[in-house]
Amino acid sequence: MRSCARPSVPLAPKGGAALSTTASIPHAHPSGTDFRLLLPAVSAWVVTAALLGLETRYTALVLATAGAAALAAVLLLVRPGVLRRQGAGVTLAAVLLTGAAAAIATPLHTADLHRGPLPELARAAEHTVPRSPDAPARAVEVELTIAGDPEVRTSRGGTTGGQPLLTVDALADRVTLLPDGPATRTRTPVTVLVRGADGEAWQRMLPSQRLSVEVEVQPAGEGHDTESAALLVVHGPPLQLAPPSLPQRIAGRLRAGLRTATDGLPPDARGLLPGLTVGDTSRLPDDLEDAFRATDLVHLVAVSGANLAIVLGALLGAPGQAGTPERRGLAPVLGLPLRTCALLGTGLTLAFVTVCRPEPSVLRAAGTGLIGMLALATGRPRQAVPALAGAVLVLILLDPFLARSFGFLLSVLATAGLLVLGPHWAEALRARRWPHHLAGAVAATAAAQALCAPVTVVLSGHISLVGIPCNLLAEPAVAPATLLGFGVLALHPFLPALARLLAVPAGVPAGWLALVARRGAELPGGQLSWPGGWFGTVTVAVAVLAVCWVAPLLLPRHTAPGIRAPARPRRRAVRALVTGALLVVLLAVLLRPPQLSRIATGWPPPGWRLAMCDVGQGDMLALAAGAPDSAVVIDAGPDPNAADRCLRDLGITTVPLLLLTHFHADHVEGVPGVLRGRKVGAVEGTTLDEPPGEAARVASWAAGAGVPLLRAGRGERRSIGTELAWDVVWPVPGSDIEAPGANNASVALMVTLTGGLRMALLGDLEPPAQSALSGRLGRVDVLKVAHHGSAHQDWGLTGALRPRLALISCGEGNAYGHPSPKTVDRLRALGAAVLRTDLAGDIAVTGDSPATLGVSVHPQPGHAAHRPRARATADSAAPTRPGQAPGAPRAPPG
Repeated sequence: MRSCARPSVPLAPKGGAALSTTASIPHAHPSGTDFRLLLPAVSAWVVTAALLGLETRYTALVLATAGAAALAAVLLLVRPGVLRRQGAGVTLAAVLLTGAAAAIATPLHTADLHRGPLPELARAAEHTVPRSPDAPARAVEVELTIAGDPEVRTSRGGTTGGQPLLTVDALADRVTLLPDGPATRTRTPVTVLVRGADGEAWQRMLPSQRLSVEVEVQPAGEGHDTESAALLVVHGPPLQLAPPSLPQRIAGRLRAGLRTATDGLPPDARGLLPGLTVGDTSRLPDDLEDAFRATDLVHLVAVSGANLAIVLGALLGAPGQAGTPERRGLAPVLGLPLRTCALLGTGLTLAFVTVCRPEPSVLRAAGTGLIGMLALATGRPRQAVPALAGAVLVLILLDPFLARSFGFLLSVLATAGLLVLGPHWAEALRARRWPHHLAGAVAATAAAQALCAPVTVVLSGHISLVGIPCNLLAEPAVAPATLLGFGVLALHPFLPALARLLAVPAGVPAGWLALVARRGAELPGGQLSWPGGWFGTVTVAVAVLAVCWVAPLLLPRHTAPGIRAPARPRRRAVRALVTGALLVVLLAVLLRPPQLSRIATGWPPPGWRLAMCDVGQGDMLALAAGAPDSAVVIDAGPDPNAADRCLRDLGITTVPLLLLTHFHADHVEGVPGVLRGRKVGAVEGTTLDEPPGEAARVASWAAGAGVPLLRAGRGERRSIGTELAWDVVWPVPGSDIEAPGANNASVALMVTLTGGLRMALLGDLEPPAQSALSGRLGRVDVLKVAHHGSAHQDWGLTGALRPRLALISCGEGNAYGHPSPKTVDRLRALGAAVLRTDLAGDIAVTGDSPATLGVSVHPQPGHAAHRPRARATADSAAPTRPGQAPGAPRAPPG
């Protein structure tokens, strides 16, 4: 989740979701702001976003509609007197024309995603049963051009946890089917995936470099945006066909020089300064990035348009004075005329985009800045809002994928808040006797945050209560760190010793930013969990409006001595009453008392005993532990926000035990969400610390929360009261030899309820470990199917267990093909009702005896099918016919 990207106005000092200096806020009255380009820009944006995912068979209809809209616009404009009056007719014509332009440009830009051999191979792979690891892959030789910087991360899930993965965007221009297929020319945007040690050769790749490589074609899948037609999994080393272009070689050398010059700085400054300067976050510590995210300072760890604003501001001064005799910056000192300044500013902008890479916020700032340069060169007046709207319009038409970019949206919203709301709020604060500069700073910060908050909550699932003060503390250090960082960048190729010397003072403001982030993240109550999706967006917007409405009551306007302020007690009372009511409703929505939540949603169902949480491609279960707000949690899934959401929906505030079956990321990355705001008695894990990186993260989280970390072993028996008891049936001593691997080290449990209901929870056990348990467990009523319902099951064990209800936790559209249709079919053949979180959402088992066994589901937003909540009675827990359980979502046919 990104925070609000730092906004900027052309040639302005740095501003942002954090804030800008008061010079960044225009002092002209907003009443003179020109909004004529706003609706055309919004029209192009909306049309483009709507058409990006459209299937190609509708292209002819879209183009015909665009032609009709353009014709209607021309007919409007040729009417007598329309252009002279410049009223609603001209505005409507402009909206129709820009919408038509977007409708034509979008299919043209996205056509390469659907034509050629690679999209066909990706579509074929999407409907193919996943091959076994030993089966040979169909190889394709691809010639491609690198289009972005390689990104390295560590795989934290599945059987390859801990393996380094490298991804890079590229453009495939020639495809050959091996061994002797035809070669096809194409221009297909793709994502390249390199696993393990093979990624070392790719880390030095630069944009524009041409390569030939042998790959396996897979669908782009979830996690790869709509800009990629296929995922190319590399087999073997690449062969260079052409080196990078000269500008990219220079940019790569500058970026590498900045990293080298900062090698002697403390770890936080060493990782932050390259990120702040050119967007290179390869050395940023994970915990520091988490701190920046928690304090809404994450916009500082990646380059944005504000960096360009600082550099151009140093050259040309503030935007309002760039073309006047009072202009500041280096240009008047050097005696440069306006057109020369505009030419230099244009060159600097293009160089900035090349070195810092065309990130969405960088493109937005570059487009706005280039429009400002054009106005400066022609001597025309410069207005920030039309420049912003014009830049958005041009960029959307040139790169339609920006229409669905959160980074681009946040950058535009933050800049709009700075330009439109900032002046109003700054003047309002000054009228209440706030210091001039403080009023400007607070207004800029609050305005950007107000417009960005409804979007950032979708990405982060929380609102930072320390965001504004942390941004205020950070702002004085941002410009010095950025300018000194660019100084180091420019000096290193020529004077490396001097660059290393300059890096020392540059590390001081960078260190201050890291200190603010870390201390802010440590403050108790600094983050407020918030629902995601449209519901979260609407509630944040309502909360922002309520705060804006009540602010005048808390900050009364100062009146001059002898002047009596008008008395409006009734209006104030109504405003206070309505605002208070809104805040009470919002608190109820956010805190969600279990009683109120159950009345509103019917979830959790009365008498629930086990809940399987829909956390995506991962595992998380909760066992009711007597008290309504208490549960034993088994695994935590891959996402802290999803884990926190599930427990909040269940009303769980106390967790006597958090048991982690094994340390793969899809089972443990959600641990911070379980710990968030809850009393946790202990964390218990398996005996094998594999992968070691994830095991270390779990130990760190437990230590940070002051929770003991225990180890589970076979023979351990625990109970909570008389209602819940469980036995650890796996792992056993020496199991790593009998059944090696992290999955086979999963803690397996046999759970017994007071009424005799038996449940087997098998973690991610593979067939060797499952086989070792065969004949030891007896029959069960409920089975948590091992390893997300994969095809690798020991059917001797499953047949002996013979469950009435089989639960599978898996993510919708996951790349592993879980659950296997074969597994689902065989479970049904054994007489089990099969429920899956990817189709049903959260699943709750009710009843504590075989006679009272029931099940309820709680669909989550985002599923392909939204089904009403269903209940199954004790008698209906067995299927009425093979393949379907009453009250349960139906699995797709095998």
